[in-house]
Amino acid sequence: MFDDIALLPPDPILGLLGRFRADPRDGKIDLGIGVYQDERGRTPVMRAVQGAEQRLLATQTTKTYQGIAGDPEYNERLLGMLLGDAHPALRDGRVVGVQTTGGCGALRIGAEVIRRARPDARVWVSTPTWANHMPLIGGSGLQILEYPYYDPATHGVDFDAMMSALAKVPAGDVVLLHGCCHNPTGADLTLEQWKDLTALAVRTGFTPYIDTAYQGLADGVDEDVAGMRHMMSEVPECVLAASCSKNFGIYRERAGGVYFLTRNRSRAEAVLSNAMASARQIWSMPPAHGAAIVALILGDAALKADWLQELAEVRARISGMRALLARSLEANAAGLDFSFVTRQKGMFSFLGITPAQVTRLREEFGVYMLDSTRINVAGITPRNIGPLASALHAVLAGDGA
Repeated sequence: MFDDIALLPPDPILGLLGRFRADPRDGKIDLGIGVYQDERGRTPVMRAVQGAEQRLLATQTTKTYQGIAGDPEYNERLLGMLLGDAHPALRDGRVVGVQTTGGCGALRIGAEVIRRARPDARVWVSTPTWANHMPLIGGSGLQILEYPYYDPATHGVDFDAMMSALAKVPAGDVVLLHGCCHNPTGADLTLEQWKDLTALAVRTGFTPYIDTAYQGLADGVDEDVAGMRHMMSEVPECVLAASCSKNFGIYRERAGGVYFLTRNRSRAEAVLSNAMASARQIWSMPPAHGAAIVALILGDAALKADWLQELAEVRARISGMRALLARSLEANAAGLDFSFVTRQKGMFSFLGITPAQVTRLREEFGVYMLDSTRINVAGITPRNIGPLASALHAVLAGDGA
């Protein structure tokens, strides 16, 4: 059976993590893996999550299966957080969806439903995009194409090129958008750009597919999804994939959801039936624990207030590390301006250095980042910023120091 199966290369991100863990140097620095870390380099359990888990432990009476669509309270409260409780699409009953195994599961179920509805639809993704978008969506059988997004010269969005390309996307195709905190670049659309993009989608007829995994890590829980909310109030159809891994810090609990905006309530019922059928074929019933945590936090005023406060602390730490990194790289020998780091959003940024410099950082200094130069800003701490800045100054100078 397995004599001729080929050995596949490791996932780039997880492979890098393996190399980092195998590195015996005490001062090694991990800027690769995309999880939040506090000032001591830990990925902590949030206070509200601990409180919710204690309540679950005291009150939970069964471990039986959930329904295929998952926890109804979780779906309702997560949608309220994503769209706002007064969103017209929710009021009109045009949004349906299912709880998923994290954001990855959300993306895959979304792709499966798109394929069921329109097998010839093509999905357009930004250049660059999160690497796992390709296998998650393409693995469903949908064709993937790319549109321009990031401008390395400005370290921001090349919006004119993006709009020019998307103006040619035909009705029936799908455009994947990052809700906020673009992964891997940190370059986000402004609200005005979201409005222009929405008008384009209405005019041309492409279907937006929004991946939002970092709500609350840029400017605020409501601010980060203002563009997405506007778009979903104007377009007739949309797919929304959401993850609770980052903003609730429950990575291993795999809590996500995929939600579908449809033209009317009757179409919503048909779409939901296909989403549930797709989920049944892949994992049957979603895991309960992470979703129950989120539902409790969003449904309890005290837990929610504590969660919002800690999320604000996380956001402030990331912003502070961005500013600290930019200051630490001033007057580098290559004359590069790294102030763009402070204008980008969320956990990630592209440093824009050369592949050879990335290799030197890893091999000579124990600084690990992806070959694309994506760094996890949350991996920077007051303790490691000195060695990190020294290593970067050295490779930018090219002196081997």
